[in-house]
Amino acid sequence: MAKIDNAYAYYISTYAQKTVSRYDSHKKSELRKVYNKMVKINKDSPLYKIPNLTDAKKYAIDIKENARSIQNVVASLSDQYGSFEDSFKKKVAMSSDDEKVSVTYIGDGSEESKTNNFDIEVQRLATPQINQGRFLKDNTLSMRPGAYSFDLNTSGAAYEFQYNINSDETNLDVLDKLARLVNSSSLGITAEILSDGNGSSALKLTSIQTGLADNETELFSIAPDASTGSTEIMDQLGIDRITSPAQSSAFTLNGTSHSSLTNTFSINQVFELTLHQPTDSEKVNIGFKTDADAIADNIQSLVDAYNSILSTAAVYADTNASAGNKLQTEILSISGSSRSSLQDIGLVTNENGSISIDKEALREAVVPERDQNTFETLSQFRDSIGKEAENISINPMNYVNKIVVAYKNPGHNFATPYITSIYSGMMLDKYV
Repeated sequence: MAKIDNAYAYYISTYAQKTVSRYDSHKKSELRKVYNKMVKINKDSPLYKIPNLTDAKKYAIDIKENARSIQNVVASLSDQYGSFEDSFKKKVAMSSDDEKVSVTYIGDGSEESKTNNFDIEVQRLATPQINQGRFLKDNTLSMRPGAYSFDLNTSGAAYEFQYNINSDETNLDVLDKLARLVNSSSLGITAEILSDGNGSSALKLTSIQTGLADNETELFSIAPDASTGSTEIMDQLGIDRITSPAQSSAFTLNGTSHSSLTNTFSINQVFELTLHQPTDSEKVNIGFKTDADAIADNIQSLVDAYNSILSTAAVYADTNASAGNKLQTEILSISGSSRSSLQDIGLVTNENGSISIDKEALREAVVPERDQNTFETLSQFRDSIGKEAENISINPMNYVNKIVVAYKNPGHNFATPYITSIYSGMMLDKYV
């Protein structure tokens, strides 16, 4: 049994909450191409041992995720409908008040949007359903010991929770037990224990989903089984009561009323809006940045992605997890090979290899007389970063410190699916 639990736990705790980009989805042909590359690398890979398995897992995951971020940025700056200079002129959406309503441009450059500018007023945010139980004394047991159960029903699933109350437990022990049961059920309900600061606690259940459809009255319901004991316990717990019903968001677009089940939604497949707080009768304007600002933002996103993976490589360079400074050297070679041309357009290489933007020099570089050469340099830089990110993504274990055990027979090699990485077909285990 492969011992990859720690690797998955690290991935989930560190990266699972990141927003999924539309560039994370791919055609079958693209996935097949990646698979074929992995198999080819796998066949040529020698057998090896990993001396520092714990840090190696984290390192492989970190550089893999950095590579994925770079690939998404590169994809967003690769205009399939125009020339290379159009890629860096991609529209960038802006909000007049990001704290209340933030916006992202999600178009692909091919649309002819009828909505380039509009006002939004937010009356109400979308909220989840909350069932908050009664407060019970922490250090006593006010519930009768025994075996009990209750049903938790949602629109998509139903779950029966069975639990025991023992005579040596306290009310807080029982609440903690129920919270763990609910949180491990993956029903889209989170449970937490609230304290009133006076030695009493209550169980609070909150739906991950927000908003109510027209035909819905609740997002989840809780009911004890038919036994008298379960009913009495539920009366004491009080978690079957809806203390805060779910609500859909309410807002106006150019004066026309709208609603949404969530606080994040798209407009005409061009804008993705996220509501953060009511606007208190004030209008928030949504539109596009000027061409000069959009170009600067797009270049900044590429530079940020480059600096991020360089920083990760530097952090691990002196540890036993990485293969020396192999990754750092490869990343630095990208900017080093075109250092002077990048500096000419305002992308300055710092002493540690990171890149910063001289906005004044960049502004001068994108004037009509110079913009073609500027965008050509930027495109070459983008493509070099993208190619390096692809190599990292397919075989992150290439940069991990390892001890070669045996090389394969050059003429009779074969794929060994436990050698590459958690992402590339390899399962890191304690026997490798």
